[in-house]
Amino acid sequence: MDPQALTDTLADGVLVAIAEVAQVSDVADLRANLDINLYETHLLDSLRTVELLLLLSDRFNVDLSPAELDREQWATPRKLIDYLEQRSSH
Repeated sequence: MDPQALTDTLADGVLVAIAEVAQVSDVADLRANLDINLYETHLLDSLRTVELLLLLSDRFNVDLSPAELDREQWATPRKLIDYLEQRSSH
């Protein structure tokens, strides 16, 4: 698979997962603002973060543990996508 296609697929999957957990009706809203702070806007809280972590771990077959969660790395969709891209490449 083309590396760019993999990145696009991962990014779309992350945005869909955030939308599901945060109950955002349109993924395009997230796609339009990849730097929105998910915590300051109350789209994510501690419970939703754990839900998202489990969902992403399952969908992308990546071992994610709540113990290693750095809220700053998960603060925006862009940061979360970057974090998962790095984790997926190992």
